[in-house]
Amino acid sequence: MTAPTGAAPRVVIADDQELVRTGFRLILTARGIDVVGEAGDGAEAVAAARRLRPDVVLMDIRMPVMDGLAAARRVLAQNPDCRVIMLTTFDLDHYVYAALAAGASGFLLKDVTPAHLAAAVRLVDTGDALLAPTITRRLVERFAASTPGTGSGLVTPAVHRDLTALTPREREVLTLMGRGLSNTELARDLTLSEATVKTHVARIFAKLALRDRAQAVVLAYETGLVSPGESAGRSG
Repeated sequence: MTAPTGAAPRVVIADDQELVRTGFRLILTARGIDVVGEAGDGAEAVAAARRLRPDVVLMDIRMPVMDGLAAARRVLAQNPDCRVIMLTTFDLDHYVYAALAAGASGFLLKDVTPAHLAAAVRLVDTGDALLAPTITRRLVERFAASTPGTGSGLVTPAVHRDLTALTPREREVLTLMGRGLSNTELARDLTLSEATVKTHVARIFAKLALRDRAQAVVLAYETGLVSPGESAGRSG
């Protein structure tokens, strides 16, 4: 279950390198984030998440016994309210897609700055997704190679969801989310309050059974709401 509003996120760090775990734990605890457990492989991560019920798991992709992607799927299956941020030293497209397919809410390189790491944990704990503009652009390029909805396999159930359930405004909000806009940017571009934008986003998630922004972004690409070459911002 996610932390109550104002409470520090409870985090499990899963990485096969003790030095990485120690460094991340020191960074997060220094910024008021509660690290409740650590794991050295994917199986340990699943067990720790089951036992400790963290709000966020920082999950290395490459680990022994069970890789981070398989572990993420199991963690989210046993605790859908948990959020997973995938960690890797490799800035490769394959991992971005695979992480989102596993249900992750974000993706970070291990050379992330301390401030960015802490901000990322807090961001996904609020139910938002961690999708940098560079990753969003890669997703657009990747999906451009496929016919929308034909199954890149990222969110197979999502691509069949009926977008006719959305109002015209909700479709507009989903489209702009697909281009990587934050709630603040959506409010600016649509001349709405952030509270109204959050209401629209929540209704989109509920109607389409989406867990967070990461799935919403993928859905926008696969259903053709976002086309290759479109930049962030409102279309004319």
